This record gives sequence, structure tokens and C-alpha cells, in this order.
Amino acid sequence: MEQYKSLLEMGLWVITGTMGWFLRELWHSVKELRADVHQIEVSLPSNYVRKDEHNDALKRIEDMLGKIFDKLDEKVDK
Repeated sequence: MEQYKSLLEMGLWVITGTMGWFLRELWHSVKELRADVHQIEVSLPSNYVRKDEHNDALKRIEDMLGKIFDKLDEKVDK
């Protein structure tokens, strides 16, 4: 009976140790994730496209499309 009790205690120690290791790894991962999210929150305002840059890009695309449509209209007329 004493052997079973010792085996049970050893099993509980192993299970408790494994759970402790798993929880420590989980805690460390959550801390890293929080740090990563904080870094994204800090860098986000400097990495977005400003409205004027977006409007300039759209204007260039509209100009290119206008040239393409003009050329297509010339081809249709011939």
C-alpha cells in the first residue's frame, strides 16, 4: 500500500510540475504578446498612409487611366 501511495505522489508531482511549466510558458507568451501589441500601438500612427498621399496616388492612377482610355478611343475611331 505504501508503494502505491509513493507512486501516486510521484505522479502528482510530475503532473503538477508539467502544469507549472506549461503555465509558465503560457504566462511568458502572454507577456510577449502584450509587448508586441504595445509596439504595434506605438508604431501604428507613424506607419499609416496619410490622406494627402492617398489622394496623390489616386490622382496619378486617374491620370493613367485617362491616358489609356484616350488611346483606346483613338483606336476605336480608326
